Amino acid sequence: MRIAKIIGDVTLNRCVPEFVGASLRVAVALTLDELPHNGSQADTDSNEILVLWDELGSGQGSLIALSESAEAARPFRPINKPVDAYNAAILENINLK
Repeated sequence: MRIAKIIGDVTLNRCVPEFVGASLRVAVALTLDELPHNGSQADTDSNEILVLWDELGSGQGSLIALSESAEAARPFRPINKPVDAYNAAILENINLK
């Protein structure tokens, strides 16, 4: 699981039936150095940009915990969803000690 910041939305021209009921968001994965700043210093040019499935209603600038790969599809079993990343939680704050 990684922490990321929502930087945008994906708008589909055509939607496959498996995508009905949720939103696709664009997020940038945060590095450890960016976490104390709550992602305010996230560099979208050098960080990994992901498109993820969001049923939780995150918005622009939200910090989230995301799962990727096979773990991203687990919440939908036994139905298969074509997703590579899933918003598992919206984070209020991050405390590093």
